[in-house]
Amino acid sequence: MSTPHTLPILDLSRLDAGESEAAAFRSELRQATHEFGFFYLVGHGVPAELQESVIRTARAFFDLPDADKLAIENLKSPHFRGYTRVGGELTRGAVDWREQIDIGPERPAVPLGTRVADFWRLEGPNQWPPALPELETVVSRWDAALSAIGLRLLRAWAVALGADEHVFDASFAENPSTLIKIVRYPGKSDPTPRQGVGAHKDSGVLTLLFVEPGKAGLQVEKDGGWIDAPPVPGAFVVNIGELLEVATDGYLKATVHRVISPLIGSDRISIPFFFNPALDESIPVLDLPPELQAEAAGVTADPTNPIFATYGENALKSRLRAHPDVAAIHHPDLVGR
Repeated sequence: MSTPHTLPILDLSRLDAGESEAAAFRSELRQATHEFGFFYLVGHGVPAELQESVIRTARAFFDLPDADKLAIENLKSPHFRGYTRVGGELTRGAVDWREQIDIGPERPAVPLGTRVADFWRLEGPNQWPPALPELETVVSRWDAALSAIGLRLLRAWAVALGADEHVFDASFAENPSTLIKIVRYPGKSDPTPRQGVGAHKDSGVLTLLFVEPGKAGLQVEKDGGWIDAPPVPGAFVVNIGELLEVATDGYLKATVHRVISPLIGSDRISIPFFFNPALDESIPVLDLPPELQAEAAGVTADPTNPIFATYGENALKSRLRAHPDVAAIHHPDLVGR
């Protein structure tokens, strides 16, 4: 564990180094996400070749002509998939200064009906750019590698919190709701830093973030201030979302974070991976050991941001708020709810 003024660095390979090392890793994992809600993860086993490939392919996508990117604009997708132009996403009502492509599980759309939950509107096919066919291959490899890490971390948390190792498995086993956002933050010449992404908490369970080497901008809230979280070579930045806070009655805290845009003449590639249960699943609420329950402060109350137990309801809430233009086109009946 590092000093209190920087995020902790944890080594996932310790889980394979004997029970003593595994127990130490789980203890540090629990403490890091109790105190910070964030940490760096090394020893994860994702090959450098794949990390380099995903950054290179992201660069190739953003270097495409606008016409090729807009061919898969998210305004065409009722599932909120595809390309979002700069300024096309909101965080808490304010414009985020970034462009991105959103990619989820490749599944058919769910036929809608009066007895079908609204959140099933998020299920459906992706939009893949014809001008960059290799993107689908690289993203599929990335999704498989990071899903395995996500499940492994959840099992480590379960043991660290006094639960059965597989307590979370059922919620993720069949149809986990992964989401990959490939993001580019362009530089801005404003005299004050521009909002790359506004201060927020993630609405799901677990996020693994990979950032282009050497490109800072992520900040994590701690004790009323902000901790800079620049990329560590080869590492993921990991944070928990609101549903893991719910699962632990607030013992683990979803932490507010933001991204500051780079200065003019530079940009930043960032690839967050969100690992969440199936849309119709809810995260189990754990029966914590007494010594941990004593430190559980309860779920953070925010009247402007209700937390729903079912993941799909939480996800739909976030999508409708972040992309009101998509909602107005495809889901006018949900606007204003």
